[in-house]
Amino acid sequence: MTTASRQAESSANAMLGALLQEMMRGAIVRYENTQVVEGHPGLRPDIIITDDQRAPVVIEAEYLPAYTAEDEAKARRGLQLADGGKRIEAAIALRYPTDVANASDLNSAIRSARLEYAVFYEEDNTRFPASGWISGGVSDLADLIRLVSVSESEVDAATDILEQGIDRAVAVLDDVGRLRPRIAQEIERLLGMPDPAAARRMACAIIANALIFHERIAGMHPDADVQPLNLLWGTAADNPQSKIIAAWDDILQINYWAIFAIARDIMNQLPSYDAAQILDQLRDTDQSINAGGTIFAHDLTGRIFQRLIADRKYLATFYTLPASAALLARLAVAKLNGVDWADADAIGELRVADFTCGTGALLSAVYEQFAGRHERAGGDPVALHKTMMEDVLYGCDVMPSAIHISGATLSGIQPGLGFDLSRLYAMPYGRQADGSIQIGSLELLQSSSVMTLFNMNDPARRTGSRGEETAAQIAVDIPDDGFDIVIMNPPFTSNTKHRDADGNILNAAFAAFGAPIADQDDMAALLIQSASGSHYHGHAGLGSAFASIADKKVRPGGIVALVLPFTAINGAAWAKFRELIATQYADTTIVSIASIGRGMAFSSDTGIAECLIIARKLEPEEKPSMRAEFVSLTHRPGGFVESREFARGIAADTELSGLEDGPYGGVPIYCGEDLVGEALDAPIDGYATGWGAARMNDASLAQIAHSLSEGKLWLPAAAETHELPIARLNEVGQRGLDSQMVISAAHNAPFTKHPPSPTATYPALWNHNARNETRMVCVPDSQLRTRRGMGPRTSEVWATASRAHISRGFRFTAQPLSVAYTEQASLGGRAWPNVKFEDRRFDYAFTIWGNSTLGLLCYWWHSSRQQAGRGDITVSGMDNLPTLDLRALTDAQLATAQEIFDEFRDLELQPAYLADADANRALLDLHVVRDILGFDDAVYEGVRMLAAKWCAEPSVHGGKRRPAGAGLVV
Repeated sequence: MTTASRQAESSANAMLGALLQEMMRGAIVRYENTQVVEGHPGLRPDIIITDDQRAPVVIEAEYLPAYTAEDEAKARRGLQLADGGKRIEAAIALRYPTDVANASDLNSAIRSARLEYAVFYEEDNTRFPASGWISGGVSDLADLIRLVSVSESEVDAATDILEQGIDRAVAVLDDVGRLRPRIAQEIERLLGMPDPAAARRMACAIIANALIFHERIAGMHPDADVQPLNLLWGTAADNPQSKIIAAWDDILQINYWAIFAIARDIMNQLPSYDAAQILDQLRDTDQSINAGGTIFAHDLTGRIFQRLIADRKYLATFYTLPASAALLARLAVAKLNGVDWADADAIGELRVADFTCGTGALLSAVYEQFAGRHERAGGDPVALHKTMMEDVLYGCDVMPSAIHISGATLSGIQPGLGFDLSRLYAMPYGRQADGSIQIGSLELLQSSSVMTLFNMNDPARRTGSRGEETAAQIAVDIPDDGFDIVIMNPPFTSNTKHRDADGNILNAAFAAFGAPIADQDDMAALLIQSASGSHYHGHAGLGSAFASIADKKVRPGGIVALVLPFTAINGAAWAKFRELIATQYADTTIVSIASIGRGMAFSSDTGIAECLIIARKLEPEEKPSMRAEFVSLTHRPGGFVESREFARGIAADTELSGLEDGPYGGVPIYCGEDLVGEALDAPIDGYATGWGAARMNDASLAQIAHSLSEGKLWLPAAAETHELPIARLNEVGQRGLDSQMVISAAHNAPFTKHPPSPTATYPALWNHNARNETRMVCVPDSQLRTRRGMGPRTSEVWATASRAHISRGFRFTAQPLSVAYTEQASLGGRAWPNVKFEDRRFDYAFTIWGNSTLGLLCYWWHSSRQQAGRGDITVSGMDNLPTLDLRALTDAQLATAQEIFDEFRDLELQPAYLADADANRALLDLHVVRDILGFDDAVYEGVRMLAAKWCAEPSVHGGKRRPAGAGLVV
């Protein structure tokens, strides 16, 4: 028997290069070549990948232990290619496993090998991952190369350049608006934007986008003479307006209506002098962008779209960050079963929809996944473009300008290829010419055939690529159960923001485009009618309506992939949606971010936490698992490469730790050696009360909190569990009324609210004031007075008054108390709903339990953690708050509880995020654990360790700096 001969590294490089070439049809892969680097004719990069539309990437590969691969990769950064002079901005160090070195069949060995690699970037001199190595097969490596060949920093720089250029052009258009108001009004009409400032910015953005796209396609079409911009005109004196309009007319004979039609018509409206100034400004901007090499960044204009919509605060159209869109798309596409990615016809049979498509970021991300998988399977992604645009991708939006940007974004993936009618639709919204009311994509709640604004004479509303049609509206079939993927980042705005849920007036959700109040009311009424029988809830907002549309449109076995507010996981108003996911879907992944500030969200410009929910709709006869994979990331992905690794790490977790498995944490997710998240398998059958296993750095806290809510105390590092009497609050006591039932005339409330008085007949603890809440005993801050004629109702409401109050919006970073006590019976207000017990002794025990570490943990676990450093519980949600079952306490224990309460009357407590470092909180824990519950010192020490873990969570500390010396007190 002989041993297989060792393969030379050059042979492995040649084989790897050949395999990469199979998977990267548009690129040229060379290996072991000299004469390829400018000024270094003898330099022989192991593998170099070039593409006309991308930056070159070099791979330096060695067999393990690969001592010099990293240094060689670093040394390649910044070098220029001899052919074309492109700069090497990223280099990859790669390690072959020993199996490759000793393989007899090198092809099979490399195809099946787990390669290890790291990326080195020139611009910021960084390494990804920061430590360790990422691993994958050849297909994974090809995917990575595609991503690193785009410089994200250059794209960001180009975004800034573009916005600055638009700002300069807007200054010219502002003068036009001041001197020639009719022209400005016509531009506003073309765009369908009543806000003059927003319309001018959008008009300049559309012109800039058309100029960028013009430069991209110059010279690409042999049957059309599309000249580069610098050949069309020299200076403003050359009348660039007439030349660019003529050029765009020629381009429209090829195709590209979604991009150039409205830009041309805006340009037609401008006086020639002003048009020349704008074109000169934007051409300079375009050339600056092209000089940076980012002309291939098809999402460039989309990245600033969210800065240009004045109505964003009403529609809540927060732009999905590109890396977040890529993460969601990867997770969604990975769940599709049975797709032959090598078969272009099979891909062409898929259907993907985004009914709030905005800039097209999510549709574009899915397109990239389809094209990348097809290419790595040996297919030609260019050949997919026509069918992707004509058949596969559906997008709807109420903003005509958004449809323009989506069309440009998707068309720009293959700018040299034309297509017939696309499936991008501007949806009628608001009061129509015939007096009817329409509510955009929300019409799909009740209908499969909807009227869309389709290729209207108004060029802002052209949605096809050809533009010949002139019908004002056209019926489009968007079939139920017709889509393989429905992917959305819907608006979150609630239509009950300003009034109660039943009134549905002054609706923020329908206040866009300057809609009159009467129109808002009619739109809200139509939504209620359309949403009948769906999973929509007014307080959950429009996100729940669009989630119902996603469920209606996705086929059995298809995938829903949604960006939703974090309240979708545990907000009371989202219970119907959670029931839908739990009972009608399987293979569910829920991703959240255990961070602070804007880092909690997957969208830009929002400070509320968000989550990704990706799930597969059950096939006929398939049973739901009633479980989901909960992934808590330490931070949102910072770029496409990182989002790729996040998605791979999430998808790789097949054997997960369970929520019920004890305080041992979840399955870690790494990028190299860097921990970037944890995954935990948890039940989702408790959809009424919410799912708590999300947005936490330490998954063991979820396991401990879950056990505690089920009546078992299972502490960190503990060998055994302890039984603990736990019940839901509504089993122990009766929570008080919502504040609207106390003072709102719309709810027949008997009281009006006034400043406090020491002799008040009807005192109330109404508002949060951290300075007055440092002790468990609080003084009512308001008094209530009876409305005329409401005497009987007054007695009825006052009968619910009590001494114990629960914090409704608990700011862990500023407030010490989750439960407050008033010496006299008081009604609860907006911040402090009250709870009434039959046995007054329960008031004392409940107060000290609620402010102990165990009580704080129960509150946190049950609360919505959508905002950093804060937990919120709705009044109705308080019914299900896990608490110590006070009914199980003996008379002696209740007496002890009152003694402890009396001891703490005058003791100050620090804000909750310092519970671990608060000596008085530690004393309270000692009393609760030892004197009431009867456990030993070991349990007390475990509770204090638990306090430290809890205080370390971003959702608790909210990024607030701890005082110097604030360490654990035991």
